[in-house]
Amino acid sequence: MKRKEFLSSVAAAAALTVTPSLASAAVPHPAMALLWPPIDPQDEQFWKFVRGQFPLTQDRAYFNTGGLGASPYVVIDAVKAKIDELEKVSETGHSEDLLKEMRTDIAALLGGDPSEVAFIRNTTEGINIVANGLPFKPGDEVILTTHEHVGNSLIWMLLQKRAGIALKMFEPSTTSIEENLDRIQKLITRKTRLISVPHVLTTTGLILPVREIAEVARQKKLWFFVDGAQTAGMFPFSLHEIGCDAYATSGHKWLLGPKETGLLYVRREMQDVIQTKFVGAYSAAEFDFPKGTFTLLPSAQRYEYGTVSIPLRCGLHAGVKFLGRVGMENVWARDRQLSNRLFEGLQATPSVEILSPADNRMRSAMITFRHRTLPYLKLQEHLDTYKLRTRGVNEANLGALRVSTHIYNSPEEVDRVLEGVKTAK
Repeated sequence: MKRKEFLSSVAAAAALTVTPSLASAAVPHPAMALLWPPIDPQDEQFWKFVRGQFPLTQDRAYFNTGGLGASPYVVIDAVKAKIDELEKVSETGHSEDLLKEMRTDIAALLGGDPSEVAFIRNTTEGINIVANGLPFKPGDEVILTTHEHVGNSLIWMLLQKRAGIALKMFEPSTTSIEENLDRIQKLITRKTRLISVPHVLTTTGLILPVREIAEVARQKKLWFFVDGAQTAGMFPFSLHEIGCDAYATSGHKWLLGPKETGLLYVRREMQDVIQTKFVGAYSAAEFDFPKGTFTLLPSAQRYEYGTVSIPLRCGLHAGVKFLGRVGMENVWARDRQLSNRLFEGLQATPSVEILSPADNRMRSAMITFRHRTLPYLKLQEHLDTYKLRTRGVNEANLGALRVSTHIYNSPEEVDRVLEGVKTAK
């Protein structure tokens, strides 16, 4: 299918509905109708159709969604169209109706309420909002993993110096869900105030039991924050069911959105606890500067401020709707099918040590491994000759490679990774 046949209006919310027939899958567009084939996660022709909606070059296989996701044409065109529209009149495009529609669709994907969603630039910004907003006192303890991304480590190290908090860390287990819970519980003392963990580790792709951790936090009356950079758009979940106090994610990874977009979820009851340290236009419900009075918005929008890029938000919205049209259950089925194919192939390769969990319940769509004799950068160079984009993992001194599989990848590309690994010497 040609690119122009895939264009869809950002405002066409009805496009999210997954329908079984071509006729009923038509989507309104100013110039044309959009036709999708029947959505069948078992049909390779359907996934070839999905792959055709991305401008990704066919010259190499892209396996770094965990670092930076690709955007489909519909996202790119949504950004361009909004820029063209707004620049003709030189307006910001701050439309309450449009923003409400965006928050509603995003909240539906994440399993939260629109009033609990704030637009941010990336996961790191969301982590900083939460870390700087919590009312810590000197001596308060924060529990982290030893496998944090730099975005969820530097801010806590800074607060250790600036606010006098203490950091306590546990080594994540890739073999036992119960062991991870036990390691967290053993670190809790009367001084513990917060548990902060990734939903999925950027290092090994381990899925941590966040729902169970949330229950531990509730029982101990602790705050619980989740770094969701690697989960939104990879598999379905509900933030309300997880029960965390706050959650931050990026739009530029698995959500397929534009770069410098992200989302922050703050549970309604926590919005007065996580203080707003940066405010401006759009943060307050009302204010009177001469009188010195103001009221923050009774929603997570209080964490937003000033003039922002509406075109980028339109692009993120288009990415969310694209995933919604495919269906998150289908997205996860495809991601898992490909990652399982890779995992099983690597298991059958004696020269490889797999660092990702063998337990399918704990394994995400990111597989991390290393060669038993070849340094990981040399292995990556070798895979480059096979036109494969992988990601080196040196966090926690792992010295490994990570392969992320998403809906624009194929079984043939996975097999190319396996062939490349087997020929490495």
